[in-house]
Amino acid sequence: MPSPLRSHTPTSPPRARTRPLPTERPFASDTPLRTGSVWGSSSRREPSGPRPPPPAWKMPEQSNDYRVVVFGAGGVGKSSLVLRFVKGTFRDTYIPTIEDTYRQVISCDKSVCTLQITDTTGSHQFPAMQRLSISKGHAFILVFSVTSKQSLEELGPIYQLIVQIKGSVEDIPVMLVGNKCDETQREVDTREAQAVAREWKCAFMETSAKMNYNVKELFQELLTLETRRNMSLNIDGKRSSKQKRTDRIKGKCVLM
Repeated sequence: MPSPLRSHTPTSPPRARTRPLPTERPFASDTPLRTGSVWGSSSRREPSGPRPPPPAWKMPEQSNDYRVVVFGAGGVGKSSLVLRFVKGTFRDTYIPTIEDTYRQVISCDKSVCTLQITDTTGSHQFPAMQRLSISKGHAFILVFSVTSKQSLEELGPIYQLIVQIKGSVEDIPVMLVGNKCDETQREVDTREAQAVAREWKCAFMETSAKMNYNVKELFQELLTLETRRNMSLNIDGKRSSKQKRTDRIKGKCVLM
């Protein structure tokens, strides 16, 4: 006779044995937290109390820019004159210029002044740039080549534009410059250029960037024409006692 069926009582699965978690230790109250430290590097505590003020330095009494704009046709030597004056170098190759700006820090009678020289393009394709340079300029150098009469004639419209924007040129330093005076094949005589300068009521000077002739004297004369301030242009950073005495004679500018 078969045995009666026994009722099956389900049993719960065996529980997994769990390892007790280690007791967490709180940070000690006297242990500073390291923030922003690199692994393996020692951290340094910032000193308590107010930080000392930065070292004091004295600002100059006045700081401004004196902008000189150089105009002229392409190939007359505008860039060569500027580079000869600023860097003392001369390049034989002709590289057309769109617009370059060079800066020279000068001492300006108990103040600091930056002589900002803008070498403009010789092309007529940028009239807006010409007008902007004239409106911002304080003094102007009009360069032509003594070997090209056309380069002198092309300065006429630029001069008229300066008069139109600035007004009377009697209050504005303007220099008419005949460059490449070392060349033998001249198309512009010295007297002819002087007559144009008298008509325009501006100063005139012949230069040679290649031979370094009258380059420093050009900027000397240009700053001398500035009657609103006395400038002492210090290029080498050294001034003799004799030069210091002549700084303020008749408001002339000294190039060193």
